[in-house]
Amino acid sequence: MTLDELRQKANDLPLAPGVYLMMDKTGKVIYVGKAKKLKNRVSQYFQENAGHNEKTRAMVSQVDHFDTIFVSSEFEALILENSLIKHHQPRYNILLKDDKGYPFVRLAKDEAYPRFTLTNKAAEDGARYFGPFGGRRETRLAIDAVCSALCLPTCRHQFPRDIGKERPCLNHHIGKCDGFCLPDGPGEAVYRERIEQACRLFGGKLRQLTEELTARMESAAEDLRFEEAAQLRDRVRALSVLTKQQQVIAGVCADTDVWGLYAGQVRCGCAVLHIENGDLLGREVKVFSAAADQEPAEILAAVLSQYYLNRSVLPHEILLPLTWDGADTFAALLTGRAGHRVGLRVPQRGERVDLVAMAARNAREEVERITSDSERTSHTLEQLGALAGLAAAPRRIESYDISNLRGDDMVASMVVFQDGKPLKRAYRRFQIKTLDAPDDYAAMREVLTRRFRRYLDGDEKFAPLPDLLLIDGGEMHARSALEAAAEAGLDIPILGMVKDDRHRTRALVTVTGQELGIQNNPPLFALVGRVQEEVHRFAITYHRQKHGKSAYRSRLDGIPGLGEKRQAALRKAFGTVRAISLAEEDALAAVVPRDVARAVYARFHGEK
Repeated sequence: MTLDELRQKANDLPLAPGVYLMMDKTGKVIYVGKAKKLKNRVSQYFQENAGHNEKTRAMVSQVDHFDTIFVSSEFEALILENSLIKHHQPRYNILLKDDKGYPFVRLAKDEAYPRFTLTNKAAEDGARYFGPFGGRRETRLAIDAVCSALCLPTCRHQFPRDIGKERPCLNHHIGKCDGFCLPDGPGEAVYRERIEQACRLFGGKLRQLTEELTARMESAAEDLRFEEAAQLRDRVRALSVLTKQQQVIAGVCADTDVWGLYAGQVRCGCAVLHIENGDLLGREVKVFSAAADQEPAEILAAVLSQYYLNRSVLPHEILLPLTWDGADTFAALLTGRAGHRVGLRVPQRGERVDLVAMAARNAREEVERITSDSERTSHTLEQLGALAGLAAAPRRIESYDISNLRGDDMVASMVVFQDGKPLKRAYRRFQIKTLDAPDDYAAMREVLTRRFRRYLDGDEKFAPLPDLLLIDGGEMHARSALEAAAEAGLDIPILGMVKDDRHRTRALVTVTGQELGIQNNPPLFALVGRVQEEVHRFAITYHRQKHGKSAYRSRLDGIPGLGEKRQAALRKAFGTVRAISLAEEDALAAVVPRDVARAVYARFHGEK
């Protein structure tokens, strides 16, 4: 479908809640979104000069058609959007790990001695499921830790089949299992009681379970059942250690989650700190791809939706760095699922603000840790390519600058950046040969004409051609470069680099005079500024060298027959050039040949 057709289809949508799916030419879903009013939201994508960010512009350029699903409420839209994102894994949505990265803990209900197992997805099979949790390895360790804290078996024995058939394993001898495989072991009733306690742990009921076991311990001690009291004491201690050592358990036992957000140049990250009674139990960090100019509220809303909507245990309070339109709906949905009130709050002062800042630091450190310099540079070049209308990131960038002082010693510099870094062996210098008066535009045409001619003549020093030309100057400088390229029959993207009143990089400009702002993109702004400073530095250095030679040029230069040695002899005999200029021809002839002396005398007296 054309853009006009997409716009018309969007305008025909009703003002109703629903979910929309953007698809490319192959029919693949590339983006899933939700809206309270589908017509208003979807039509925004196809408006001219809509001011979209980089990611949205790229997505819209790939849309061939879209589909919509109408629902009856915002709640349904939120749930359906999350489900469709997990199913289609759209390219332009913010995506956390897939389901394999978030396992569930499963407990079968139709067995006499059920065991906890790890599974990828929850199913409608009558079993009990807890989760999802952070990772497969961590979840396995958590199952072992819970069973160890409650002295449940983790061996390969099957009960009741193997009761009394084999000797108890090492876990029983070191006190990590109560020996349910023994003929006179605790029995099925105790086993099921312990399993129920483990379920309460995985369900986030650590505090209540600890309080109950503590009360039983104190009661046993009062009744002089000291052995039972000691066993309960050891179990309470094991549970206390469990929350501090097992991040998976800490996460489900927290009553407060604190979120921090960091939008990096290449990746974005969110960190969540799990707090229980003011104590930090653990943290999780989610790193994912997202555009640097994407709205933080949009990023946070997408992450929270994917993180919480499939969880069976939810905290009472969630602290956030910011809010978004629809946060109240999201909080109401979580409250309905949790069975208790879940509050979303943006703290304004005190320790809670410090906790949010701590979470943001955790997110930033993790994003920066796993993002390499080459990835940052590559992403910046992609942004520059998109700004210049290129199909790919410009790997080779050439930049040019003209330098002169009142028209004297006009020179030009050419610097090359390869993959975002200076390629100094490819730098070139030019002396302006065809101009007697200062004319930056004509000088730029001359330099580029010579550069392109050298390339077309097969000079390897001027190969290959650049992917992008950055000219130090405004529209007219860029247009002069375009004229030189056109005369050579070459089609090369060209942008000018405009400076402000303080001689600092302000923006890029096209050959038609359209300014392209870069100040809101710090990495791109820094790259262009670095290119502009380097080409200016190289031009100024060459000009100073040329001008320095001119400044030190002697009035004796250019006299026929008077080379460096004879000049030195005259300076030694007379001391200064002024003394030489006042000397008579005979005096000069005493130092240099007569014809040279005559020429020297003619130079100064003729000038006089």
